[in-house]
Amino acid sequence: MPARLALKFFWGLDAAAYQKFLAQAFAGIPKNFSGRLLEVPVGTGVLSLPVYQKLNGAEIFCVDYSDKMLDAAKVRASQMNLRNVKFLQGDVANLPFEDNFFDAVLSVNGFHAFRDKEAAWAETYRVLRRGGIFCGCMYVKGENRRTDIFVKKFCEPQRFFSPPYETLNTLKKILSERFARAEVTHLESFAGFVCTK
Repeated sequence: MPARLALKFFWGLDAAAYQKFLAQAFAGIPKNFSGRLLEVPVGTGVLSLPVYQKLNGAEIFCVDYSDKMLDAAKVRASQMNLRNVKFLQGDVANLPFEDNFFDAVLSVNGFHAFRDKEAAWAETYRVLRRGGIFCGCMYVKGENRRTDIFVKKFCEPQRFFSPPYETLNTLKKILSERFARAEVTHLESFAGFVCTK
């Protein structure tokens, strides 16, 4: 099934709405950002690497558990001539960085896939400096019945997603308890967040 049809049928979004929502997920990264940024997971980099082309003054670290995904992201970054991006194989549950190392942490469509979600919340928070930005997006259950069925019957067996999942309310609670400021938006079954530590 073509990507646009899948977005509309399974996620309740047309392609334009999804792109608009992804823009919200990246909204926490200022256009002139020049600090250290962690993205976890980077996947193939199809969504984030075009954003990084405009962040020449930033030092960007892209982490993914999958070597296959990292290899695809590296090829894409090379084709785009990105020089300020480093790629590391690693586990979000045990990030290889010092406390307070990053000015921003980005997670686009990651938390619904992470197996150890408690460790993922703790580690992404630990490596972010006070005053730093945590942003991204993720699937939340309970907003679209068709999407929830698709996740259960397809995404979980394929190991693309890993339960348990947050609802919109539990996500808001987690973020507001951890961060000094937390803004959560949603469109159908996608929640976006921009938080300040």
